[in-house]
Amino acid sequence: MDAMYASTFTPAQRVQRGFTLIEVLVVAAIVAVLAALAGPSFTPLLERWRVRDSVESLQSALYLARSEAIKRGGNVVIRKEATGANGCTLASGASNWDCGWFVFVDTNNNGTQNTGEEVLQRFAIPANLEVTRSANSAFIRFDRWGRANAPFGFSIVPANQSTSHPAARGLCMSSGGRIRISSDPADIPCSD
Repeated sequence: MDAMYASTFTPAQRVQRGFTLIEVLVVAAIVAVLAALAGPSFTPLLERWRVRDSVESLQSALYLARSEAIKRGGNVVIRKEATGANGCTLASGASNWDCGWFVFVDTNNNGTQNTGEEVLQRFAIPANLEVTRSANSAFIRFDRWGRANAPFGFSIVPANQSTSHPAARGLCMSSGGRIRISSDPADIPCSD
């Protein structure tokens, strides 16, 4: 079969294989133009993914803290990461949880992780998000029945956006442990 194809081409045609430089440059230019046009349309998708990831991380942390509090007889706390942790400079106030959070066993019941107190898990969040707690507090304490010290809510929105942004979500937890997630701007941050 190779002999049949070999006889139909001249020796100069058999030697030429691949693409010319001009063909490669034209294809690269087309790909660059298409990428420049498509890039901005990915921004809302990325924002929704970041918010969703943070909501799921926060929900996971709440479930973990609640179950560990029941298992350990209380004294389990979720605390926001301090400003400056992992190079994050976003969470300046007690209600700003933009740098992430961690779950730990609070043996002395002061809401602060001290030397010797076990950190159960740390949760980092993607960049360019604002996570704000409705109550001005840097921690949430769970008792031996798995109840939070008060009902609370969080708003999770892309950076420099309002709660009316399409990607914005609210997460609420009742003092009994029921978690609810909302996308209704009127319900962000929720309080129960």
